[in-house]
Amino acid sequence: MSLALALALPVDLFAITVLACAIYYRRHRRTDLALAYVALNVGVFSVSALMLSQQVSLGLAFGLFGVLSILRLRSDQISQRDVGYYFTALALGLINGIGASRPAVMIGLSVLLVATMYVADHPRLANRSRHRMIVLDTVHRDEQRLREDLERRLDAHVAKFEVIDTDYVRETMTVDVRFQPHASPVRQIPGERTVPLARTR
Repeated sequence: MSLALALALPVDLFAITVLACAIYYRRHRRTDLALAYVALNVGVFSVSALMLSQQVSLGLAFGLFGVLSILRLRSDQISQRDVGYYFTALALGLINGIGASRPAVMIGLSVLLVATMYVADHPRLANRSRHRMIVLDTVHRDEQRLREDLERRLDAHVAKFEVIDTDYVRETMTVDVRFQPHASPVRQIPGERTVPLARTR
């Protein structure tokens, strides 16, 4: 192993550990996907490092990235957010594998990718808007009434909705909804009194 790859390996392992464990797992608690991201990253890094040592052209490396990008994670339990982590883990392995000869650029891009996911998936930003597929037991022909019904059922402000399917026989509608939940008021237990805090001088 060359000196450049000896430096790139710990950088890659540190970056994917922060991404998969410190960020993704702590926020979403999915060990299966965290393990998949680590395995994908290490595998791409190994292949990229091998191609670099064999003097393989850069075009083939980008071809590998394109092929792996086509392999979408197909499952109802996989969200677009998880796919974002998938591509970030893939990009980290590729950058650290083929960019080992330029350590400053390699480290800078790794920090940029991890920091971007940390900010983009931060709870203060991600929890403001939610997405849900809803099946209604009624058919609304007026969009305003449909919006009001969705807001009543979700107790939220509906930012955007799209009717995916309408079944006039069963009287059902499938709606793709993006909404922002209303802030829940603090409920006081009956008989409970609020005691003001004493001031400290």
